[in-house]
Amino acid sequence: MSSADDQKRAAGEAAAALVEDGMVVGLGTGSTAAWFVRALAAQGLSLTCVATSQATADLATGLGLNVAELGETRTIDLTVDGADEIGPGLSLIKGGGAALLREKLVWEASRRSIVIADAAKLVPILGKFALPIEVVAFGHKTTQARICDVLSEFEIGIAPRLRMKDGAPVRTDNGNLIYDAACGRIEEPAALAAALKSVTGVVEHGLFLDLADQALIGGETGVTVLEP
Repeated sequence: MSSADDQKRAAGEAAAALVEDGMVVGLGTGSTAAWFVRALAAQGLSLTCVATSQATADLATGLGLNVAELGETRTIDLTVDGADEIGPGLSLIKGGGAALLREKLVWEASRRSIVIADAAKLVPILGKFALPIEVVAFGHKTTQARICDVLSEFEIGIAPRLRMKDGAPVRTDNGNLIYDAACGRIEEPAALAAALKSVTGVVEHGLFLDLADQALIGGETGVTVLEP
């Protein structure tokens, strides 16, 4: 029986095999994306990479990959990243690693985006994993109240919680804060995404919709390819 790490590694290696010499490649953030970065570095190709977090940039440069800033390269050919949940149509929840804003910026600047994951990330409906919402630190408690109003419109009654680590609020690479909304079930992801984005103080949310072109899912029998 393969472990989750085995499945993540298999998916990451399968994605790395799709990268061609000379490409501009977006590098995701998180434990699954890290397997992809390691496999990519091992191939010894001539690449330009764009990282979605400082942690990924540090990993990539430490492995000898060339990392450039977003906007300093031509269009990104391929971005490979993990996800916290993968729902119908390759709808995603991302942001467990607090890199959702930079991830979405890189995804939206890419010709093609592939999500990689272990089989446990596949769900029939999004929402069991708490939805990350990145907010500006100034006045964040008032922003939280506005987020609560939006969630209540979608019959989600649990207030989002400020993400903490070691007794202090988690800060993103952008200096923002993260609220996690335990939605349970997200029946209308597109409508919720639009409503959250309209809230002043909300920088970005972890609903990635119509962005993934393909999913590579590690499992007991190898890697399965899914299309939207």
